[in-house]
This record gives sequence, structure tokens and C-alpha cells, in this order.
Amino acid sequence: MQSVNWVALSVFVLLFGFITWLGFAAARWRKGDLDLLHEWGLGGRRFGTLITWFLVGGDLYTAYTFIAVPALAFGAGALAFFAVPYTIVVYPLLFLVFPRLWNVCAKRGYITGSDFVRGRFGNRWLALAITITGIAATMPYIALQLVGIQVVIGALGVSGTGLMADLPLIVAFLVLAAFTYSSGLRAPASIAIVKDILIYITAFAVVIAIPIQLGGFGKIFAAVPAQKLLLAVPGPNTTGAYGAYATLALGSALALLLYPHSLTGILSANSGRAIRRNAALLPGYSFVLGLLALIGFFAIAAGVSKAPEFAAGFKQFGNNYAVPALLLHSFPAWFVGVAFAAIGIGALVPAAIMSIAAANLYTRNIHREFINHNPTDKEEAQIAKWASLLVKLGALVFILFVPTQYAIQLQLLGGIWIIQTLPSVMIGVYTRWFNSWALLAGWAAGIITGTRLAVLANLKPTYPLAFAGHTFPGYTAFYTLILNLVIALVLTVILNAISGRQAKDETLAADYGA
Repeated sequence: MQSVNWVALSVFVLLFGFITWLGFAAARWRKGDLDLLHEWGLGGRRFGTLITWFLVGGDLYTAYTFIAVPALAFGAGALAFFAVPYTIVVYPLLFLVFPRLWNVCAKRGYITGSDFVRGRFGNRWLALAITITGIAATMPYIALQLVGIQVVIGALGVSGTGLMADLPLIVAFLVLAAFTYSSGLRAPASIAIVKDILIYITAFAVVIAIPIQLGGFGKIFAAVPAQKLLLAVPGPNTTGAYGAYATLALGSALALLLYPHSLTGILSANSGRAIRRNAALLPGYSFVLGLLALIGFFAIAAGVSKAPEFAAGFKQFGNNYAVPALLLHSFPAWFVGVAFAAIGIGALVPAAIMSIAAANLYTRNIHREFINHNPTDKEEAQIAKWASLLVKLGALVFILFVPTQYAIQLQLLGGIWIIQTLPSVMIGVYTRWFNSWALLAGWAAGIITGTRLAVLANLKPTYPLAFAGHTFPGYTAFYTLILNLVIALVLTVILNAISGRQAKDETLAADYGA
């Protein structure tokens, strides 16, 4: 059993204590009435370009990203680098679509993407489908952030049995729950600044110091097995790994900004112009993501898999232990504490935003729509606060009592589910032509087919689609989105021809801005 690294643990606890204080202090930052949902759940829509950059970056680039992308490079090789082009494709979408969405949401007082769908298409059941999808896709994502904390705590040597084994994770949950409840979105917005600074320091230190230790990038790439450096060349009658890589990149890009936590970060900006600026600035995170993916190759070259301390960590966390093992192997204890704090804090920021986003969805699009149609402003905010606690508690229970692998698999399903909201949200920003019932049918077909294909593929993200004697391995989410769109298009033509009646669109062309 690995002994406790007291120096690293002390630095980790010190930094964790600082961000805990910062999370509570954030309630007084850009002070607003936290008994109003838009103040608690969207920070009053007051965040400018810089804060939005930290918040959205901290939201999208999570602790699990820091661990999982290098782990994928460590285990699967070049396929892991699909994350780099996919994050580059995201930002033109952010620039084109989401300022329009921000404009209409700000003018109409919409808090969630489902609010927009309800107002745009006038169909409460379509909005409910979008809401349930968002919550279902978010829950395992929160659980994975807790997995990131688990990996770090284990690497620090903190262990035990029974309650003692889970106590650090429970403490982290209580801290997260408390400052989210008291400060709302202001807490992760302020903490994201610290988190991102630590992530950048860690990433650049690793990319500079470890190649020097290992004799340069030439020796690093020479140590990586050839089959991991490049994608396998496709055989006859198949697109092979090339098709999987391309569809993973494109499908992931289309899905990323549809997650409720992504929309919450975007809608908290103070203007559509701030969002456009972020579309230009956020590729800085993509650069860091490329550096993080290289860390997986560093771990191979450093031979961490042969280190005795790696065996216990690998047994518990698999390839996810590659990054902590490399840091322990290559850096002094004090810097390991800084790096592990970056990962741990990098879990709290997105977990907080995700729980707030899920709470906003429940409050506005389930409770207000189906249970209490006219809550007071204070009641609405209070419901959201309690809902955020229940969401985090559910994620904690999941991690404590369900094997980690299930959280990973459900998060992969989450990508398949959330992309089915694209026609209603992203395309809905530009056109009202689609029939709302056709959109609901397309959504259902995408959800059911995507889940079935994922199960048939043993919950792997790709599925080998066979057609006319050829095989096209590709991202299941991408394929089912095409099915969703085809069904929505065909049924819209049919339903509009039969009835020609559409529910009232409460938005106006002027609401969407220039």
C-alpha cells in the first residue's frame, strides 16, 4: 500500500482550503439578491468576457478531462487526439449560434435551453424531453468529477476501509454542496480563475520539465509503440479508425455546447458580444488540451507502468492513474500537491456548474411547468438550491455504491442522449419551420436507437455501421443525430401538410439580435 505523501497532501489541503473560503466569499462578489433564480443560477447574467472565459473554460475542461485524455493516449494512443480538433470545431458554433440564443434568452427571461424550446415551439412535452435529457446526461458527468477527486486522493496515499476510505470524498462533497447552495454560480465562477491558473502552470511545467528529464521529444516518441503513434490504416471496404476519429471529433463538437452546464456558463455572460469574444479566446484551452494529451505519451516513455507504486493505483483506477503516477514519478512533492490540487479544484468547478444547471432545469421546466405554476421568486430560488443538493447527493451515492466503470459508460451514453436536443435548440435558434411533434419523434428515435446501438457495442462510443458491403465505424451519437434529423424533416412535411397549424411562437425576430 502506498504511504501518505505528507508534503503533497499538505499543499493540496492548503489550496483546497483556500478555494473553499473563496467559494463562500463569492456570495458577496458582484452582489445580487440570491433569492432570485437568475441571480443564483446565472450570476445575474453579469459576467464579462474574462470571467466568462474562465467560467466556460473551467466548465468544459474538467478534472476528468485532465485525467481521461492522457489516459486514453496512454492506453489507446493516437485516437485520444480526436479531442483536439473537436474542441476547435466547437468555437465556430459558439460564435455563430450562441450569441443569438443568449439574446433571446436575455430578452425573454429564459434561464435554460428548455425555457427557450418551450417558448419557441409552444410544446411543453418537447421542452420536458429536452429537460429530462439534460438532467440524465449531466448526472454521470458530475459523478465523473468525483472520480477525478478519488484518483487524486488515492495517489496522495490517503486510504482506509469502510467509511474512512470514503471520508475524503464525502468531505469534498460537503464543501461543494455548501458553497454552491450559499453562493450559486458566483462560487464556481470565482474558483474557476484559481483552477485555470493552476492547470496552466501544471500543464506547462509538465510539458517543459518531463521532456528534459527524458532526453527530448525524439526519445519520447521513439519509446511509444508505433501502433499508438498513428491511426491504423483502414482495410478494404471500411473507413476503420479514420471514420471513428472523424465522427468522434465532429459529433463531440456538436454535443458539447448542448450540455446544460455549457448553456448555463454561456447564458451567464453579460452580452452576446462577450460570447463572440470567447469564441475567439477559448481555443487557448484547446492548445492546453493538446499538451495534456501528450502527457499520456510521456507516461509511456517514463515507464510508469513498471513502477511498483503504479500497480496498486492501476488496479483501482486503470489507465486513469497514468497522470498521477507520472507526476509522482517526475516532480518534487510540493509541486505534486499543486498539480493534484489543480485536478481536485478542476473537479469542483464543473461539478458545481453541472448541479446548478440540473437544478435550474428541474425548477423551471418540471416543478414550475407541472407542479407549481406560480411560485414566488424566493420559492423558485429555494427549490433550485435544494435540487442542486439532491443532484450532488445522487452523484455521490452513485460513486460510493456503483463501480466507477458504470459512471464512465453512462457518461458515454450521455453524449448520445444530449446530441438529440440539437434540432430543437441549435437549429431552433435559426428557424421555426420544424413541427414540434416531429422534433419530439426525432428525439425519441435518436434516444432509443442510440441507446440500443451503444448496448450492442458493449457501451463503446463507436458502432460499426454496415451498408452496401462496406463498414463505417463511427460515433454512435453522430449516426443517431442524422436519424433524428431525417425523421424530424419527413414528419414535419407530413404533419404540416395535414394540419398546417403550429403552436404560437412567443419569441420575435428582433429578440435574436443582429
